[in-house]
Amino acid sequence: MNNHTSSLESSHFPVMLSEVLKITSPTHGGRFIDCTFGGGGYSREILKIPNTTIEAIDRDDNIQPLAKRLEKKFPKRFKFYQLKFSQLDNISSKYVDAVIFDLGLSSIQLNNLNRGFSFKSDKKLDMSMGLNKISAFDVINNLNEADLKSIIKFLGDEKDASKIAKNIVRSRNNKKINKTSELVKIIEESKKKNFSKKLNPCTKTFQALRIFVNKEISELINGVIKATAKLKPGGKILVVTFHSIEDKIVKYFFNNFSKNKSRPSRYFPESKIGEMALFEDYRNKVFRPSKKEINLNNRSRSAKLRFAVRSNSKFQYPHDFIKKFKNYLDLESKNV
Repeated sequence: MNNHTSSLESSHFPVMLSEVLKITSPTHGGRFIDCTFGGGGYSREILKIPNTTIEAIDRDDNIQPLAKRLEKKFPKRFKFYQLKFSQLDNISSKYVDAVIFDLGLSSIQLNNLNRGFSFKSDKKLDMSMGLNKISAFDVINNLNEADLKSIIKFLGDEKDASKIAKNIVRSRNNKKINKTSELVKIIEESKKKNFSKKLNPCTKTFQALRIFVNKEISELINGVIKATAKLKPGGKILVVTFHSIEDKIVKYFFNNFSKNKSRPSRYFPESKIGEMALFEDYRNKVFRPSKKEINLNNRSRSAKLRFAVRSNSKFQYPHDFIKKFKNYLDLESKNV
């Protein structure tokens, strides 16, 4: 194995790996989709088991060396595609046993300071996960103050969004904001009196910008819908989330399109609920990383794992799911 591939693997920690393996139950074989290949942690473990096949996707071109290595090792059992969640219907697999999503930044992306995800970076503003049309540089230097405020407030839950947006615009009027370190300085100056001991003052603004740049809400919603369409009856969809917006979306989807919950659409008669539901009874169980895992990988501390089981019902596109989160989708569609 070359040093580059080794370093990528060693810097990646698949979150709640044992829980994912227990839920997906690959011990008897099966077909799986890994929607966030990253360092290949989930895929490698599943491929250790005979009679398993995996199709994996990731939008990040930088992990191609890892994917190619697995393709070479398992030419008939592993296939990689550089795709976003919204392009999931472009892969061939259908009626699979499980689809896995591990959302948020991978350690590989965060540790690469050239990507501009880290507060410690002094490189050009970027935050692109791959297959992007815009970067953080475009957002910071082109969007108007009102849109910047909305993005930082609603996608980052930042209470000082107004002041941060105002100071960004004021600063760029003198000179374009090029580097991550320049943005960090603006945020810190905007929050001087509001520093939290536990949370870096830039955390929420960086989260908001990263979500907007990568259209993470739109990708998640489209991704879980398309993943559900690929599951066989009894197949499982697993999603690991890292912040409240992601978890709210996943919880709503599993809750409101299961047999034991409210009608998937107000237009469906009560007698049709079970027939139209995408999932079996959803138990709303949330898995969290153990203290041991958090000690090994502190970035896993905010992770939540939820899963749902596909029903026998014919797939029906969940239009009400889109309507529920229209405000987020509209916000992400702002032109830069």
